[in-house]
Amino acid sequence: MKSTRFNSAWISFAVLLLVLWFEARSSAMGRSLGAHLPYAFASFALLLAPLWLFGFGAGEWLRSSIRSPVTRIILPSLLAVPYFVFAFPTHNFRWLPAIAMLVLPPLLAAFLESFKPPSRISWQDIVVLGVLLATYSLRLLASAWPDPGLAALPKLFVADSVLYLYLVVRGLEGCGYSLRPNVYALLIGWREWVYFLPFGIGLGAALSFIHFHPGWPSLAKAVTAVLITFLLVAIPEELFFRGILQNLLETRLGRTPALIVASILFGLAHFNKGAIFNWRYVILAAIAGVFYGRAWRSRRQLLASIITHTAVDVVWSLWFR
Repeated sequence: MKSTRFNSAWISFAVLLLVLWFEARSSAMGRSLGAHLPYAFASFALLLAPLWLFGFGAGEWLRSSIRSPVTRIILPSLLAVPYFVFAFPTHNFRWLPAIAMLVLPPLLAAFLESFKPPSRISWQDIVVLGVLLATYSLRLLASAWPDPGLAALPKLFVADSVLYLYLVVRGLEGCGYSLRPNVYALLIGWREWVYFLPFGIGLGAALSFIHFHPGWPSLAKAVTAVLITFLLVAIPEELFFRGILQNLLETRLGRTPALIVASILFGLAHFNKGAIFNWRYVILAAIAGVFYGRAWRSRRQLLASIITHTAVDVVWSLWFR
């Protein structure tokens, strides 16, 4: 990483953590965690660090710096450290999630290193992405951070694994993962949000999935909603479904079929939100996925689809949930 980019990444990350720390201390989650809050927050910060720093070039720096395949395979075992930071001092250690987090990323890294997938999507990619998606969707790591307020931490672990496996080990091109602000990403992201609104509000109301709740949230509530959605929902999901999955599908299917398939899979990933099979959520998520995918592929910038995704979810959570 260039020194200027490196410094801006760490400074912005420190400011972000400071804001989130004060918010966590005053939140219901913070009060429920009590004395465990510092360890939970440290675990969260360590999991968030790769997601943030890769957005400022850490992935390219690691790929160019690590020459040894053995080192590339062993290094992602460090992704288990955030769990230990939380588990040992809070007496929440569980063997199964600990072993899974220690072993799964290196095993998948070794798999990609051994088979050296081609530039186009291959069966190796289907195996790796299927394992990671199943790990999160089936909540196989839910017992690692048992407090309901920490439910997003397994998602961050999976997102970190995806980043390392595909940007460092596989060296996938065209992902467009950068968190450095730019006007094009902002404009494209807002444009696709505006295009989605008639579908989201109209169809959502017709399906009785959303209900309008008038009123203005406090500034603190709105800022918190934007930050949490941006960091814990939009970035991990857009990374997986657009930057990796849709990106790879384009190499075999072309732009439009890849957009459709990735959007359908994105919708199906929301099947268990509040119901055994929440088909309304699946339909709306799949349609939203089309607009997220359009935002990403417009200039192949993940920040654009992250902005669209954040705007959709924040408006929903504040006024339509």
